[in-house]
Amino acid sequence: MSRDGRLGVGIIGAGRVGPVIGAALAGAGHAIIGITHGSDDDRVESVLPDVPFLDALEVVRRSELVVIAVPHDQLGPLVGGLADVGAWQVGQLVVHTDPSSGLGALAPAAARGAIPLAIHPAIAFTGTSMDLRQLADAYAAVTAPAAVLPIAQALAVELGCEPVVVADADRAAYGEAIATATEFSRSIVRQSTSLLAGIGVDNPRAFLSTLIHSTVDQALADGASPGGDRPDATIVG
Repeated sequence: MSRDGRLGVGIIGAGRVGPVIGAALAGAGHAIIGITHGSDDDRVESVLPDVPFLDALEVVRRSELVVIAVPHDQLGPLVGGLADVGAWQVGQLVVHTDPSSGLGALAPAAARGAIPLAIHPAIAFTGTSMDLRQLADAYAAVTAPAAVLPIAQALAVELGCEPVVVADADRAAYGEAIATATEFSRSIVRQSTSLLAGIGVDNPRAFLSTLIHSTVDQALADGASPGGDRPDATIVG
């Protein structure tokens, strides 16, 4: 870490999540040193202009903080493969954004002296700069060894999020909760719009928009715990 607390950040994963996380950290003053190629490099360049594309090994070698934003099934093999070639460095911060994985996914990096952190911002990423506004209203689930938990919380705050501590043993349950909310919501919206289109309703998405948003708001209010407001320090598990 540099003297002023600013870090050289590398991003592995150029889908919807990685570039946005990089842009948020750049906005907090960190230097983005590189990102891996993805399926849409033009979109990545629009979110992270002038950031070079590097392979994963070079990202790790150049970075003080490595953000890994890849699909769940790729996380373990990626971290292990980089460990096998000696990429991870002592004292290097390594963050993954997978909701259902805990610190175990980063064990090969930790075994070589890297510091493992799991941070999942709870938003539906679009992969565009619009997500930066969403982050400012979002929570982030953070999981880390106790000694470095303040670092994970500080990074979540720099993303714009309210950090919520999720115990390592509870990450699978947390991931299930996130998957249930997102997959069920998408499925119901698709089914409803299809039914409306089938009976000739023009622009069924616009027709349902206010109804869906107000219903979700009401459901969240009905399910809220007593005391309601966003807590300053929340611990789950």
